[in-house]
Amino acid sequence: MVTAESRPAGHPEYSKTLPREAESATAARELVRSALTAWHLDHLTENATLVITELVSNAVDHGRLPSIRVIVNRPAEDRVRLAVVDRSKVIPMMRTESNGDQIRGRGLMIVDALTECWGTEMYRWGKQVWGELRTGAQGPGMLTVTEPIEPST
Repeated sequence: MVTAESRPAGHPEYSKTLPREAESATAARELVRSALTAWHLDHLTENATLVITELVSNAVDHGRLPSIRVIVNRPAEDRVRLAVVDRSKVIPMMRTESNGDQIRGRGLMIVDALTECWGTEMYRWGKQVWGELRTGAQGPGMLTVTEPIEPST
């Protein structure tokens, strides 16, 4: 069941409880796509679906109970927040070193690279791990030129 709730920014919050299993990433991506389409932010779909996939994967690996909750909201007009809630109190840690042979363990590096910011909110019963994307055309890794560049001589 998907729920939509009115938020202070004037946009609804979308959320869905899913089984804590790898296949739930598909349903989480669909929820994200639906929210972005409703908000006319389709240009964020590729990065947003990758971020939610990594957050779900982390919750599947480290959660304790059989379900997780996926949340998509707009905390401000210029931001989209993607979050996954699980019942584990283990704080996610981004690995800083990369082993080229390692297949797993790079999820938070991807989240960090694609989002404006990310973090963890701890609750007495678990946590919410979230990442925020800017709604404008520019984002992490994009260059914006605000003044004409003079050719060098």
